[in-house]
Amino acid sequence: MIKTILFDLDDTLLDFHRSEAVAISNTLAHLDITPTDAILARYSAINLMHWERLERGEITRSQVQAGRFAVLFEELGVDRSPDEAHLFYQHQLSLQHFFLPGAKELLDTLKEQYTLVIVSNGTATVQDRRIRDAGLLPYFSHIFISQRLGYDKPRREFFDACFEQMPGVNREECLIVGDSLTSDMLGGRNAGIPACWYNPHGKPRRADIPVYCEISRLDELPDLLANIP
Repeated sequence: MIKTILFDLDDTLLDFHRSEAVAISNTLAHLDITPTDAILARYSAINLMHWERLERGEITRSQVQAGRFAVLFEELGVDRSPDEAHLFYQHQLSLQHFFLPGAKELLDTLKEQYTLVIVSNGTATVQDRRIRDAGLLPYFSHIFISQRLGYDKPRREFFDACFEQMPGVNREECLIVGDSLTSDMLGGRNAGIPACWYNPHGKPRRADIPVYCEISRLDELPDLLANIP
């Protein structure tokens, strides 16, 4: 029986792509770079590539933060400071919080029956403000952010650190819900916890990453939980 739900934050509860688009647009404009749709799309792809490398342990968080802007600026042929861009972007991102469709309603439905926990890869100061400003704090018993724990999803050490701070919570009574195969679903496998893939865009599964269950809309989760023995 599931008693505790570990929720990813970005693109599971909050619309990260929308927040990212606003924050990077403001950052580029601040640096006198016109934020065209093509540039925004390219930044998003570069950013994703860097975060996936972080998940695999290939680079550090600081290399993600400045490196994504260094790559973008080199491709654009502009002379701008990656560190300045990162600092401005980080502040802009901390100001953005947009709920995904059905996310707030889902939390209202689940909060009385389940213990809810956030498990997020991200920068602590950015996530702290977004979580607070979105009014999420009352819903969650614990909020775990990778920068603060010292480990990133999908590493088992991330989840071990979480459970050390949740005495009495059994892994066999938990479910991870997230949008990322490489972070949330693989993290579930590494931690020995079943994981539910939130897959609103119908992306294909990967044979090397097991998925316990899958939903395409957040409002499907309560019924799914009710049918898990």
